[in-house]
Amino acid sequence: MKVIFLKDLRGQGKKNDIKEVSDGYATNFLIKNGYAVKYTKTSVNILDEQIKERELKEKEDIKIASEIKDKIEKETIRFNVKVGKDSKVFGSISTKQIAEELKKIGYNADKKNIKIDIPLTSLGTHIVKINLHKKVEAKLKVVLIEK
Repeated sequence: MKVIFLKDLRGQGKKNDIKEVSDGYATNFLIKNGYAVKYTKTSVNILDEQIKERELKEKEDIKIASEIKDKIEKETIRFNVKVGKDSKVFGSISTKQIAEELKKIGYNADKKNIKIDIPLTSLGTHIVKINLHKKVEAKLKVVLIEK
């Protein structure tokens, strides 16, 4: 029996895969547990519509993320920090602090999406990456200034 997978099932198939499986396995496990539906013209048409909708939504999400990226890259966030010898910052600036500053200027960024390659422990300008979408990454300038 041909089935269309609705969910990923390790070792069997991924979502939207069309595979041939035994009748008993299809009816007693895959279809019964909601992992797949029987392959028919109607189910194929529904699948095609869902894929098209997902692709349109993905394009729209990328477009919105790109617009936000352009705005964020024009911004600069400044932190006044205490420093010790050799202009070394006490502690470092965290992703949480950057997310809070972004929120103050009107951007909602989850701290998990902010990537700091090198710890921000010295004065000056640093570049921080923000994942807005799996295909869109913004670069934000963070400036550390001595108090």
